[in-house]
Amino acid sequence: MNDLRIKPFDFQAAVARAGLRPDGSPAAGGVGAAEGGFRTAMADALRDVSRSQLEAQRLQRELALDNPSVSVEETMLAMQKAQVGFTAAVQLRNRLLQAYSEVMNMQV
Repeated sequence: MNDLRIKPFDFQAAVARAGLRPDGSPAAGGVGAAEGGFRTAMADALRDVSRSQLEAQRLQRELALDNPSVSVEETMLAMQKAQVGFTAAVQLRNRLLQAYSEVMNMQV
């Protein structure tokens, strides 16, 4: 049989891993400062969605001006990529708002 031992909970280590000071305020680097954290990942994702939308608009404009180097297929693909990215961002926003409202409605 396996020998299972439970270690005592180290509150200070858990607080440090969460990027907080012992009083609960954010540490200087914040949560996940080494990796960039959720805020940076979300900002990068939104920036990518914006870039794909701008690229789709540019291709649409070039196609409307009869630029021979821009194809209909390339333009439609860029438009679909932009639409999928935007839809994903909206869904993520909706899920975050739903989670926030659920947390705010929790009884303590």
